[in-house]
Amino acid sequence: MRREARCSWPTSSPFLPGASVPAPARLPSPRPLSFFPEAASAWASPMALWVGQHPPRKSKAKPNGKKPAPEEKKLYLEPEYTQSRITDFEFKELVMLPREIDLNEWLASNTTTFFHHINLQYSTISEFCTGDSCQTMAVGNTQYYWYDERGKKTKCTAPQYVDFVMSSVQKLVTDEDVFPTKYGKEFPNSFESLVKKICRYLFHVLAHIYAAHFKETLALELHGHLNTLYTHFILFIREFNLVDSKEVTVMDDLTEVLCSGGGGAGGNGGSGGAQNHVKER
Repeated sequence: MRREARCSWPTSSPFLPGASVPAPARLPSPRPLSFFPEAASAWASPMALWVGQHPPRKSKAKPNGKKPAPEEKKLYLEPEYTQSRITDFEFKELVMLPREIDLNEWLASNTTTFFHHINLQYSTISEFCTGDSCQTMAVGNTQYYWYDERGKKTKCTAPQYVDFVMSSVQKLVTDEDVFPTKYGKEFPNSFESLVKKICRYLFHVLAHIYAAHFKETLALELHGHLNTLYTHFILFIREFNLVDSKEVTVMDDLTEVLCSGGGGAGGNGGSGGAQNHVKER
């Protein structure tokens, strides 16, 4: 028997509606989920989810004494594209923990749903993300490495990295011991830390889509979906302090545009993290 929310939520998803977006090719179809979580979803298995990151490098002059060429203008920051969204819904209100919902249930349902939507969004440009076009998993000057369960550091291509992320998270969100769906079964003590690792990985995938594949997303006319998904996700992880602020600085310019003002809270965001929310059933 699944846990049930006592409040009523919309059952339609504002992200990637209808058949306009192809189904993800990497993973099997998930069990039905509402983007506004009102039903428990399939949850998952413990793995070591670590990631390494190089700090941004300072610009250096070339041997001939000339300064490096100025950074290329980011297409996704153009006003005509940042204004594109598929809904004007106030996501700041949506991500807040409802009074009748248990905190872990809320984190689990939202995290699983974000995983499926980000996987779906990536699948729309996956054919353009190849070992040749994306030889490293990088966003600007930030380089991401994969660490396996033994702690072995691996430099891999972007598609390999994303595949590692999606496969690992899929195992987690389908493990009954980590993301329980049966009434009365408790979440593990490590649940919040696992959610944080999942969200950090998902952020890397979203950042890569913007940094390396925004042109393809624009050509497919899916930039409105991507902006909406990014806004909702960022406000969610801010609300519960799920990702370290230093981790997301690589996309601060976009976050400032999409998530300030009408998009939700400003730079500080959130209400102090998951620890400040009272668990209620």
